[in-house]
Amino acid sequence: MVIARSSNLLGKITVVFVICFLVMVSLCLNTALALDGSGTQEDPWLIQSLDDFNDFAADANYWDDYTRLETDVNLAGLTYTTAVIAPDTNNAFDSGFNGIAFTGAFDGNYHTISNFNYTSTGKSYVGLFGYIYDPNAEIKDLVLIDPNLYAENGEYVGSLVGYLSAGTIDNCYIEGGNVSGDKYVGGLVGNGSSKITNCCATGGVIGNRYVGGLVGYYLNGSFSNCYSTGDVSGYYRVGGLVGGIVVASVSNCCSTGDVSGIFHVGGLVGANDEESNVSNCCSTGDVNSVERVGGLVGFNVGSISKCYSTGSVSGDWEVGGLVGINVGSVSKCYSTGTVSGNWEVGGLVGANGDLDPGSISNCYSIGDLIGYYRVGGLVGWNYYGSVSNCFSESDVNGVEHVGGLLGDNNANSSLLNCFWDINIQNHGVTESIGYDSGTSTNVAGLPTAQMKTRSTFTDADWDFINVWNIGENQTYPYLRVYLPSDINKDGIVNFLDIAITANQWMEGVE
Repeated sequence: MVIARSSNLLGKITVVFVICFLVMVSLCLNTALALDGSGTQEDPWLIQSLDDFNDFAADANYWDDYTRLETDVNLAGLTYTTAVIAPDTNNAFDSGFNGIAFTGAFDGNYHTISNFNYTSTGKSYVGLFGYIYDPNAEIKDLVLIDPNLYAENGEYVGSLVGYLSAGTIDNCYIEGGNVSGDKYVGGLVGNGSSKITNCCATGGVIGNRYVGGLVGYYLNGSFSNCYSTGDVSGYYRVGGLVGGIVVASVSNCCSTGDVSGIFHVGGLVGANDEESNVSNCCSTGDVNSVERVGGLVGFNVGSISKCYSTGSVSGDWEVGGLVGINVGSVSKCYSTGTVSGNWEVGGLVGANGDLDPGSISNCYSIGDLIGYYRVGGLVGWNYYGSVSNCFSESDVNGVEHVGGLLGDNNANSSLLNCFWDINIQNHGVTESIGYDSGTSTNVAGLPTAQMKTRSTFTDADWDFINVWNIGENQTYPYLRVYLPSDINKDGIVNFLDIAITANQWMEGVE
């Protein structure tokens, strides 16, 4: 009887032990419970140590929730061979992303992640985050300090994100470091879409195709209020800020680093493609390339407005202070850097128009230039385009087809209401257009005094209310920038603006 009872009790104890063991295993497998929080917006998972960060990076259960960084994280001593979070598990270039995408929200909470080091070859989707795909996904308020990524022939390489397919990156900062790869390589993001705002990168970037100081390639989205300061080098479609954009917009951005490449190279954007626009942007670094190189944009198919470039530009063919070749539109822009090249060299645009027309309006160039063939103070070759209401203050030096405004005005092209300063020419230039087989109307070289007189331009129908301003007898025309409170657009904010606003407000009061 005693033995029987003892056996029965042992069996019950065994069953209880097995149940407890299974529960413990289940709890251990559900590693999401390792972090404090519950993963909601109101109660996010909290990363409070390096161990917590490692748990977060290792467990995809976190990646579709809300997470907040509560401390600085130092990754010194670690070298990664895949993306830290949401890595590709196949790594074959032609297979697309294979793995679990990050779809959640990561709040850096103004903390830093430092010393992220990556070294590997032949892998894609490389970055702190490998792949992000969700319209509601977000990374914000995060600083990466000294990230160094050497991906060699890798694709989609960025210190923060390798491939941003959908989602938002806001208020993120990359301080120092270097990023290198093959295609789609950026200081912040390798390949992006959706939305990037208030971000910057200061490290160097090296790649082959689609290489940018901030983003390598950007499709179908917008980014604004961003800047980059690192030097950038590559081969094709290389930009100080972004290598190439398609169906996208870039606004209120600037780049200051030097840029070098071979084809489609720009101080800000390498190639501004179809249905894309660049506005209120600038570039100040020096740019060097072989073909289609511009101080701001190398190759423009979209629109560029209210932008400027100040760095020196050098190349061989289709070299412009602002744009290398334009088959889109350029308006209310200027360039001030020196320009040097051989063929189709322009103070503002190297070549305007190609198989498609290009238009340039309300622009000017100041930087001196030197070239060999088709050299113009404003445009080297107006091949299949229109230029209107522009002026050049550039000293022009060339050999064949050289003009104060245009080197060559093709039969399918036009030039209207444009002027250049004859007093600053030190290389014998006397013609507005070096070779003209197109249409030119109200085009002239004028002495400096007339170039600083408002009536010179108002008589040519220039808009001095909404577009231009001038310091009478003191300055050349300059593009007007209005304060929101300058209601009557007279360049100053005073009682007249207040009176107009009050009158309009009173009209709506019964």
